[in-house]
This record gives sequence, structure tokens and C-alpha cells, in this order.
Amino acid sequence: MSAVFVAVIVKISYKFALLEINIIKQTSTAMSVIQSLRTKYAKLVGFIIAISLVGFLLMDAGDNIKKIFTGNDYIAKVNGDEIDPKEYSIRINELETLYATMGNNNLDENTKAQIHTQVLNEMLFEKVVASQMDDLGLTLTKEESKELISGANPHPLVMQFPYFKNPETGQFDPQALMAFEQKKIDTKNPQAAKALEQWDMMKNYIRRQALIQKYSALVSGGIGSPKFLSDIMTKDMNQMANIRYVKVPFTSINDNEVKVTDADLNDYIKKHAAQYRIDDPTRSMDYVAFDIVPSKDDTTAVFSAISNLKNEFATTTDDENFVNRNSEEHFTGGYVSKKTFMSQFADSILNKPVGSVYGPYFENGSYKLTKVLDRTTLPDSVKVRHILVKTKDRGNEVLSDSLAKKKIDSVELAAKSGADFNQLVTVYSDDDGSKKTAGEYEFTLAQRPQLSKEFGDFIFEGAAGGKKVVKVDNDNYSGYHYIEIINQKGMGSVEKLATITKPLFASPETENAIYSKANEFAGRNTTAKAFDETIKKQNLNKLVADNVKVNDFMIPGIGSSREVIRWMYDAKKDDISSVFNLDGRYIIGKLTAIRDKGLMQVDESNRPMLEAQVKAEKKAALIANKYKGQNVDAIAQATALMVQTADSINASSTYLPNLGYEPKVVGYTFFDGFKPNTTSPGIRGNDGVIFMSLVSREVSNAAPDANQVMQQMMMQNMQLKNSVGGMLQQTLLRSADIKYSAKNLY
Repeated sequence: MSAVFVAVIVKISYKFALLEINIIKQTSTAMSVIQSLRTKYAKLVGFIIAISLVGFLLMDAGDNIKKIFTGNDYIAKVNGDEIDPKEYSIRINELETLYATMGNNNLDENTKAQIHTQVLNEMLFEKVVASQMDDLGLTLTKEESKELISGANPHPLVMQFPYFKNPETGQFDPQALMAFEQKKIDTKNPQAAKALEQWDMMKNYIRRQALIQKYSALVSGGIGSPKFLSDIMTKDMNQMANIRYVKVPFTSINDNEVKVTDADLNDYIKKHAAQYRIDDPTRSMDYVAFDIVPSKDDTTAVFSAISNLKNEFATTTDDENFVNRNSEEHFTGGYVSKKTFMSQFADSILNKPVGSVYGPYFENGSYKLTKVLDRTTLPDSVKVRHILVKTKDRGNEVLSDSLAKKKIDSVELAAKSGADFNQLVTVYSDDDGSKKTAGEYEFTLAQRPQLSKEFGDFIFEGAAGGKKVVKVDNDNYSGYHYIEIINQKGMGSVEKLATITKPLFASPETENAIYSKANEFAGRNTTAKAFDETIKKQNLNKLVADNVKVNDFMIPGIGSSREVIRWMYDAKKDDISSVFNLDGRYIIGKLTAIRDKGLMQVDESNRPMLEAQVKAEKKAALIANKYKGQNVDAIAQATALMVQTADSINASSTYLPNLGYEPKVVGYTFFDGFKPNTTSPGIRGNDGVIFMSLVSREVSNAAPDANQVMQQMMMQNMQLKNSVGGMLQQTLLRSADIKYSAKNLY
């Protein structure tokens, strides 16, 4: 019930009330009139009032009614503030469009999952810092926005936008950007209209990112390393020590001498609460995968199909049409050399006579046939200079063909008459990207397919010193080039190839057979016990997906898997899933662990890791007590171990030769209470207990170099700022109260 409708009902009720009052005033028989109104209109007025009341109730309860029918209509709640699914969807579409704009047209599932993760994290972070930015008055000014989009040094994404690149050179063209901003393009052209839409998306994205970066820079800019830390580091660098030590390994205590109970595990978790605190709920599962792979029959079918094409391929005179009709990859027609042809069969193919066919051979998941169409001598690279006069630019007419031809003819005459080429480029060329280089470019043979055909044919097949006007006409632009070939390098044999490609994949029959096998497994093993026993009996590979978060979009080893994650957050421990059809495989899962926010609980997946830690702790205590009060030599004799030395230990280092990363050992070495020729208590290390004796300790009294101290402080500040900047988003999100809607994430 909308507010407008309710207002109309109220207005009607109000008019009826006025009508009743006027009638009362204007007639002497008011009571009879009122009675008449009550008799004739009582039901209508009552109905209108009832509708009004219901309208108000529905208007106030609109959100609750919506949730009754649609469920939780949010992606996530951040400190009580909801992320709207519609806005989330728009942002995903926006980023996917930008990816496509930048040349990533075929987004695989993994890339899409990464986009979803990026969008979600950005929206969460924006919600977390929104109030802080409001309090700070942090905004992106019009001047800052303009500088980012069309300033002297625009944002890198602007410079990579394909519609702003010179079609010949691939370089950023500020004039194209200006035309876009001023809408000097044919907006009725579907391609141009789409480009404008993409451009608006990119600008929105850049501005949002710039504002967040501004906030991050403000926070990290306020971080600095205090001088006393630098003083401590300088002091540590000037302290050196020598020690003798013996390390008694944990393996010296048998496992059966150490008993670990559930109480021990829980006490260990509590004692190391910071390490084992769960900030985000997670789920874990075991699963089996039935990979969809081609069968022997599939391989035979593809091999036979491509083999049957070989004779006709060798005799056809229309290679381009034949390839395009029979291959998954279209004909390119470019020349290649041994340097540029990336194939393990390059030598065999490039040494074949012209007209012959090599194959079938298997490479990169496909069977292939390759025909040598031509062999000639071409340069690896060509340096040229040119002047371009356009007739059309992205479908928009720039100059008539006749005027453009006269203009380029005049340019050619002037150039051949000795006019300054750089000046001609500056005055006449429509290629703004080349004006800084006097019209000069260098192209490799590998770049030739990206050049206009007429342009590429002349510079690679012409001779050094050649000069010519060529006409080009393609989707990006049309016009005339005046070209001079400055030099050509790396002349050598090159071949033009045509390749037919037939990918090898599982046929529908093979895929159905694999699905039947997976479905049979799921149908027969509906309990955790049956699931585990069948895996063991059939010698299947049991895989693990551990610590999966509700907002994850990918599971390592599985890939994009929101459907699986939804099931994990809807299932109970030991539940068995139905068959999930993922990219290239079918999987069936068993939920093994549910870990909610708070201290970690012991379960079958983390028990081995926790037991190993507790055993190491208990063994360390046993070893330390066993040799307590003994000197290093006595301990070495009792354990049949050698006393080792560590010389020139620096107090600023945490890594010791032969010992590895042992900061506790370094710390105790420079502890003032640790005196020479005494033995330390047992210090638990990574894989054993270290007992050590201090041989000597020296402290340099040399005054630190002022420049060195300054450089050290600058380096510390830089490292600290980078660390804060890199961890800011993660830290703020961890501290925020975030609740996800598993079913609405996709």
C-alpha cells in the first residue's frame, strides 16, 4: 500500500467530513440530514476508513511484509547497515563490463568469483568507513575528479581504455578522450553508445576507488615509527654474542610417554586464545570428485575426424575457408619464425616443404593439423615513420576522401622535396600519439597481424628506404598513410601457416556415464559412516575443503563453488550432499566441521594439529625438567649429542645458523640476567629444547652514524606505512560486526 494511495483515501474521507458539516450548517433539519447520510453512506464511509487504517498499517510494516515473502533481502549487514542485493548486482555487472572493456571478454568462473569477492569486500569496506569519512568531511572534489579523468596525468585505467588508444600504435590518445567527454561521437551508433556506457561505469569506479585510497592514505600518512624504536634497533645492531648450545629433539621422548586428553586440548586453545580465535564462521567438508575426462572412444573419434581432413587439407587451394569451416580456431594468415612460433613441434613444422601438412599432433588439449602455405624472407622488426590523414574515426567522418587524398599527396611531395618531417607530422598528422616521436615507430613481426593489412604489407614486404602512400579502411579508422621505411632488422626465413584445431573433450555419452557413477555413489552412501567406508573400500581419493567462509566464492581445488558453499552453511555436521555439477567434475561432500565465531572447538579436522602442539609442549616440559640444573656438557653427554657453537650472534637477528628461526634463543642470549659460563633453562624451540651457555657478549660504544640512523628511521616509517596500508581493509573488516546472507550471495 503506497503512501500516495493512503493520502488519497484520507483526502476523500476529509471531503466527506466537510460535506457532512456543510450540510449540517445549511439546513434546519440537520438531524434528519445526518441520519440520511448515516443511512445512505455509512457502509461507504466505514469502508473508506477501514481501507485508510489498513493502508497506514501496511505502509509502516512494508519492510516486514517484504521480508515475509522474500526472506532476508540483503547481501550482508555491516554494523547493522545492509548491503542491498540490487546495488551489489549492479556493481558486479559494472566490474565485469570493465574487465570485458579492457580485453577480458571471456571471463572464466574463477575470474568471476574474484570479481564477486572484490566487489563484496569493497562494499563492506565502504560501509565500515562511511561514517568516519563523513565525520572527517572527506570527499572527492570536482577538481580532483577532473584531474583523475582528463588531467595531464589521468588514472592508469583511463589510459588503458581501448577507445582512447591510437589504433596503429596502441598508445593513449588524449584527443579521443576529449571527444568522448564532449560527446563528439555518433551516439546513434550502437558501438559508440555502448562505449559511452562503459566509460561512465569506468569513471564511477575510478572515483570510488580514489575516495577510498584517499581515506587509506590519510590513515597510513598518520602512522610513524617513534625514535625510541630506532634507538633500540641501533643498540641491538651493536650487540654481539657467542654461545655454546645443545638441542635435545622432541623425538627423544616417545609418543606413548605423552598422553593428550580433550581437557588438554581445550586448555591449550584457551591459553593461546588469540591464535585460535575464529573471527569469521567457517565450514569444512570431505569430498570425492568424479572428473569429466575424455574416454578412449572420445580420443579415437577426434583423432579420426582430424585425420580424415588431412588429404583434403593438403590439396585445397582455399586454405582460409577450409580452416574456418573445419577448425575451432579461425585462420590468421600471419607469418611466423622460429622465434615467434611457440610450439614444441616448431622445428618439425617449419622444416616441412611448402604445401605439406604436419600432423595430427596433440598440443594444449587439442589435436591439430598444420599446413605450410608459404616461405619467404622477412625482417624480425621494422622501424618506420609515417603521417596519417584520416577520413573516418570510429565510424565518424573526419574528411572527405578526395580532400584527404589531396592532403596526403601534398605531404608526400613535401617530404620527398626535403621538408622537415617532424614539422610535417606536427602540422598534418592525425596520429597524435606519434607527434612526440616525429612519426616514428618500431614494429615486430609478431605485431603484424594487429596492424592494418595495407600498412603491415608495405613495411614488412617493402625494402628499407621505401616510401609510399597506402590507403587503409578498418573498423577503427579509415584514411591515408604516407610511410617511409627507415630500416629493417633480423632478416630471416619465415613461414605462413594454417592450422586446423579439434579440441579433445568428453562426449555427452562419456559425461553421462561419469554422472551415473557419481549419482550411484551419492545414492548408496547417505551416511557419514557409509561415505567413509566406501571411499576406503573403492580406494577413492578423499579430498578436503577446509575453513570455507560464508562469503567465499571459490574453494581451493574446486574453483567457483557458491552452490556448494550454500549447502555447507545449510547442512548439519555429517550430512551428505547430493551431486554437484561443477566445471569439469562432479563432487559429493560430507560436512565434517562447523566452526562458529569465538574460540575454536576441537573437531576431527583440527584435532591432529592440536594434539601435535600439545605433545610438543608436554615433551618440552619433560625435557626441560629432566636436564634442569645440568650444564651444557653434561646434557650433551647424557643425550649423546654434540655441543655446538653459534658465533657472532647479532641482537637484531632472529635467525641463527644451524638453529633456524629461534627468537627466544636470541632474546635470552642478550638478557642481562644471563651471565657468562652459566647454563640457561630449557628453551622450547621449533622441534626441540635448547640449553645454552653464554661464552661472551660485547656491546659497541661507537656513536651511531647520524645519516644511518636517519635512513633507518625513514625505512622503518616506509615499512610501517606500507604495512598499515596493506592491512587496513582486512583489519577494519575483522573488527566490524558483519553478518552475511549465504543464500543471497551468488
